[in-house]
Amino acid sequence: MTWLREWMMGPQGSTLAPNIDNLFMFITAVNIFFFVLIVLMIIVFVHRYRRRSEHEITPHITHNQVLEIAWSVGPLIILIGIFFWGFHGYVVAQIAPANSIEIQITAKKWQWQFEYPDGMRTLNELSVPLKRPVRLVMSSEDVIHSFYVPGFRIKKDVLPNRYTEAWFEATRPGTYQILCAEYCGKGHSDMLAKINVLDEAGYQKWLVEGDESLKTMPLKELGALIHENRGCATCHALDGTRGQGPSWKGIWGKTETFTDGTSALVDENYIRQSIMEPQARIVRGYEGIMPTYQGLLRPREVLGVIEFIKSLK
Repeated sequence: MTWLREWMMGPQGSTLAPNIDNLFMFITAVNIFFFVLIVLMIIVFVHRYRRRSEHEITPHITHNQVLEIAWSVGPLIILIGIFFWGFHGYVVAQIAPANSIEIQITAKKWQWQFEYPDGMRTLNELSVPLKRPVRLVMSSEDVIHSFYVPGFRIKKDVLPNRYTEAWFEATRPGTYQILCAEYCGKGHSDMLAKINVLDEAGYQKWLVEGDESLKTMPLKELGALIHENRGCATCHALDGTRGQGPSWKGIWGKTETFTDGTSALVDENYIRQSIMEPQARIVRGYEGIMPTYQGLLRPREVLGVIEFIKSLK
C-alpha cells in the first residue's frame, strides 16, 4: 500500500508524516467500506423487497434491536477511535523536542524570511539538517499567511502581532516546496519558498559557505540583499539622510573623523573593521550602538557590502 499512499499523499519527508498519512488512509478506507456496503445493501434490498404486484400489501416490519445497536455503536466506536488517533497526532505536532534548532520565520507580501540562531537570514530558502528537529517560530508583518509544507505534512497560520509555532524533523534529504495556504493578495500564488534538507556534513558546509545563490550572486546585489535583510537598513539610509548611523550614500572614499579625534579613509579595510569591530572607531556625532557581525557574515557577504557601498555614489 506504500505506492498508493505516496501516490495520494506524496513522499513522507518528516517524522510527522507517517501518522498523518496512516490516519488519512484509515478514514479513506472506512469511507470506501461503508460506501460499498450501503450501495450493495441498496441493490439487495431493492431486488428482494421490490413490489411484485399492484395488490401486494407491505407486511408489518418490526425493529431489530440487535441490528439497531450494532449500526449505532459500531460507527460510534470507530469515530471515537479516529478522534483519539487524531488528537494524539495533534498533540505531538504541537510540542517540539527540547533539542530542536529554532528558526524565526517572518512572512510578508510576498516572501518568506528565515533567521537562524546565529543571526543569519535568508529569503525564500531554508536549509536544515537531516534527522534533527527544527522548531519554527513564525509571525507576519502584514496580513494572515499560512506556512504549508506538503512533504512534511505541516501547515500553520502565520499571524500579525503574535507568534505561532510548528516543528518537524526531516527524514529524507532533498528539496521540499513551501506554499502559502492563506490568500494574502495579488502575489499569493508567487509566495513560494523551498526547504533544502542536507546531511550533517552538507549542513555544516552550508553554514560556512552559504547556498549556491549566494555563491553566484553578483557582489553588488549580494550587498543590497545584506543591507535589506540583516538589519543594516535600520540605521544606515541609502539616500543621504542621517539615521542612527551614517548614510551609506557617498561615503566611499570619504574621510571620517572619530570621537577620539583621529580620522581614516573609508575604504575596504575601514568597512570591514566597522562590520567586525564596530566599537573600535566610532564616527563623531554618533553613538556606539552597532553590534558586531563577527561570525554572522561570511567573507563573501562582507565583500558584497563593500561593493554595494562603492556603488552608492
